[in-house]
Amino acid sequence: MSYDFLIVGAGLFGSIFAHEAAKRGKKVLVLDKRSHVGGNIYTQEIEGIQVHQYGAHIFHTSNEKVWNYMGQFAVFNRYTNSPVARYRDELYNMPFNMNTFHAMWGVKTPQEARAKIQEQIDEAGITVPANLEEQAISLVGRDIYEKLVKGYTEKQWGRQAKELPAFIIKRLPVRFVYDNNYFNDTYQGIPIGGYTRIIEKMLDGIEVRLETDFLKDRETLSALADKIVYTGMIDAYYDYCFGELEYRSLRFETEVLDMENYQGNAVVNYTEYEIPYTRIIEHKHFEFQCQNGHVNPKTVITREYPHVWKHGDEPYYPMNDEKNNRMYEQYRHKAEGETKVIFGGRLGLYRYFDMHQVVEEALKSVEKYLL
Repeated sequence: MSYDFLIVGAGLFGSIFAHEAAKRGKKVLVLDKRSHVGGNIYTQEIEGIQVHQYGAHIFHTSNEKVWNYMGQFAVFNRYTNSPVARYRDELYNMPFNMNTFHAMWGVKTPQEARAKIQEQIDEAGITVPANLEEQAISLVGRDIYEKLVKGYTEKQWGRQAKELPAFIIKRLPVRFVYDNNYFNDTYQGIPIGGYTRIIEKMLDGIEVRLETDFLKDRETLSALADKIVYTGMIDAYYDYCFGELEYRSLRFETEVLDMENYQGNAVVNYTEYEIPYTRIIEHKHFEFQCQNGHVNPKTVITREYPHVWKHGDEPYYPMNDEKNNRMYEQYRHKAEGETKVIFGGRLGLYRYFDMHQVVEEALKSVEKYLL
């Protein structure tokens, strides 16, 4: 064996594990089928702007250990995620808060907002929600559902809300304060200089082979190492022996515009179904490039289109419904019998993770397999 660990995937999970293994004197080889490191948090500088190539990534956590761990590799700015929702010609703050309710109904106090929402919930008279639509209305009433939930959700999942199971929406964030901060976490920000620099620092001194598909040469590559950390699709690893797990995918349409400021906010959600994209990202606002006298005459925007996943597409969101979770349990049980392979990340564990959760999972694996 030439290596102690073969890491399949140079995203956040694989890079953390590789960094910690190398730090402990292990010989590590990292593979990735893409032409760059970083997985879906990859950022590329375009026109002096760090562009999030695979969708907006805002780092947030209340776990001080996780925040300090990431702080080794980057200085984070003070960015606060405050998306705006656009429904036809109406603009609303997200998450649902007093600014949202005032724009929608003209209410000014938490008591008035609570009463309005409760009035609509009572009018609906839903006691046992049978689908996502009924679940959402029973939580926030019909106005918020129709304008801010229905179209966005149907685009995101590719199904009518009445066809989606109720458990997809266990709760909807409703805040009776004038605060547009989307997250409640203690720490939040964007790394100055972009996420790619973080991964490059993690992998400094470690052998990395890009444009290398592990599954296409599994036997040869597996023979190189004592242990494999696999962050790809678990069903693909097992040749889909229990069936194909389902995902939702995304398509990104990025443009450089000859203007200083396109939409005035980093994230604007388009909640009506007739507009095919779910949101537009204007990347320079992650870096406050329209503030403090900073003038960049160009801007970069990305439209985000959800679509049905098929082979060759990037699988972004696991479809964690009852059918797919049952199938995954079969794969998980098979994986537990492995002595050489460690599964990790959102594809290896068939779970959607925010970045801080990926860090937590990676550090748990480090503690289990390296300490």
